[in-house]
Amino acid sequence: MTKKLTISGVGCSLVDNLYNNISFSDNNFTPFLSKESGDGGLTPGNLVFKRSFEKFSKNINKSGLKDIILNKSPNKINIGGPGIVSMIHAAQLSDKDTCEFNFYGVRGNDANGNFIMSLLDKTPLLVDNYKLTDDETPSTVVLSDPNYNDGNGERIFINTIGAAWEYSSVELDQNFFNSDIVVFGGTALMPLIHDHLTQLLKKSKDSGCITIVNTVYDFRNERTNSTSKWPLGNSDDSYKNIDLLIMDHEEAIRLSGKTNISQAMQFFKDSGTGAVIVTSGMDNIRVFSNGKLFGTIDYLEMPISNAVSKDLKEGKGHSGDTTGCGDNFVGGVIASIVAQVQRGISTIDLIEASSWGVVSGGTACFFMGGMFEEKSNGEKMKMIKPYFEKYKKQIIK
Repeated sequence: MTKKLTISGVGCSLVDNLYNNISFSDNNFTPFLSKESGDGGLTPGNLVFKRSFEKFSKNINKSGLKDIILNKSPNKINIGGPGIVSMIHAAQLSDKDTCEFNFYGVRGNDANGNFIMSLLDKTPLLVDNYKLTDDETPSTVVLSDPNYNDGNGERIFINTIGAAWEYSSVELDQNFFNSDIVVFGGTALMPLIHDHLTQLLKKSKDSGCITIVNTVYDFRNERTNSTSKWPLGNSDDSYKNIDLLIMDHEEAIRLSGKTNISQAMQFFKDSGTGAVIVTSGMDNIRVFSNGKLFGTIDYLEMPISNAVSKDLKEGKGHSGDTTGCGDNFVGGVIASIVAQVQRGISTIDLIEASSWGVVSGGTACFFMGGMFEEKSNGEKMKMIKPYFEKYKKQIIK
């Protein structure tokens, strides 16, 4: 029997408390908008720590979150986090008989931790290395305004790191580094992993792993110094050991320290990053590859899926909730890379992988929250594959 392909991921996992139909322009909401970067106020599309937001709220004589949600219950509670959601999605799209997805992370011995495990039992993701502690399970309040940005929707995240403060690289055993592919997802919300990415990425490459990094808004470093570029590990040497770096537009700007996306892309090229994908909401994604693992791409822009957009506008899916779109995008890219490696392809097609990302991220708007609960194996692939076929025709034209 052929050896199973092993994909191991470490990163952010949490409980998302999703509040839909929150108007970012409402009079009850606008006092809580950030006045300057890192001040603890709210910014559409960005994340803030709960403690910082509570301090910001007190300064304007408001009770914070209660004034925004008006004591309502969440519209939905779901698994969230760039680390775990992308791994779940990739596992759902992949053949469990020929590959296995292992998740390394941390949860608390509390109701939120039990809730996460109850949903993970319904997924193909292996969680033997999902550490249980007595600390609080990480969580996020997600405020979603489906009418923001001309009806394209946007979210704001209020995060409690909890147990993730203490999770360190000691938890990554040799099996992690023996994997065929390793994924570091949203580690800015796991500080002791994030600050050691330079060493962890080098060890991964020295072990022969394909390395994938997907980022999240780094409020910790933004709060510390909003004028300096965000660190990724303890030096820019991290970049030369990344085969694929996936981030959104603002994260690309802040990680590079540049003022525009062209300069940012050049920074990642000059730093030795193997390939980069930058997402930008409803705008085109940007892609480049130096040709070492993926085919050479000097610079390419790829559009969103017209078929997904059409069905959303016609009400065929759940319209407006963009929570988890970026995480599912990453999962789609990972699943495609896995499938191509399994087929024995020596030069991975990054355009094909990005295409799976585009339709995976777009179809995440059809359900609320980042994780889709499959009723049967292959259900999610069955939903997404027709959109992938339509997207291939769209970008060939």
